[in-house]
Formats: sequence, structure tokens, C-alpha cells
Amino acid sequence: MKRAIVGACILFTVWVTTGNTSSKYEYLDVDDLLSNHRTLRSYINCILDKGPCNPEGRDLKENIPRALKNACADCSNSHKYFIRKAALYLMKNRPSDWQEIARKYNPTGVYRESFYRFLAEADLLN
Repeated sequence: MKRAIVGACILFTVWVTTGNTSSKYEYLDVDDLLSNHRTLRSYINCILDKGPCNPEGRDLKENIPRALKNACADCSNSHKYFIRKAALYLMKNRPSDWQEIARKYNPTGVYRESFYRFLAEADLLN
């Protein structure tokens, strides 16, 4: 699971990493998304090239590499909250999905440490 730590938590980076165009995702409810298993599965399948993508899913796939490289440096506070909550949820509740996404987007684990630091800044770790 150590290698998996980085990539998967970026599952929802579409809301974080689109930079100038991300305002359309500013007010998404992370709890609603994470509790809707069908929608969540759809996003996971999209970013893993296992299913079709909606426009947000395509944005996500395009922006995951940048989010990993800069550990959400250009994310808004609400996007950081969203990413942290989603990542921690995946790590705890869907570890196999987390690992598969991490293998795809961070196969060497080069971004693991910086992403852990990003997660550790969260007030969600309780």
C-alpha cells in the first residue's frame, strides 16, 4: 500500500487541479459523491480506462499528473478539502481501487512523500 499512497488520492483532482477552470467544481459535495457508489465507480472506471468518461472524468484524467507533481499547490482551500477527504476515504474504504489508481498514475512512487505531507495537513485525520 505504500506505493499506492500517491496516485489514488488524486482520484478527485479534477476539482483541484483544473486551475483557472476549476471554479465550476468549487461547490461539489464530497460526502454526496463518496456515498454514491455508482457515481464513484464510474469515476474510478473512467480514470483507469475501464469505462466511459463524462466531461468531469476527462478533466480528471488530464489533470492527475499535474496535481501529483505539485501536491495541489494551485488548489483552492475547498478543493484541497475535497481531495483530502476523498483520498482518505479511498485509502480506508476502497484500498484496492486506491492501489490500482496509484499504480497507474504514480508507478515509481516518486510523489508519495509530498502527497503524504499534503494529506497530513488535513483536519480530517481524526
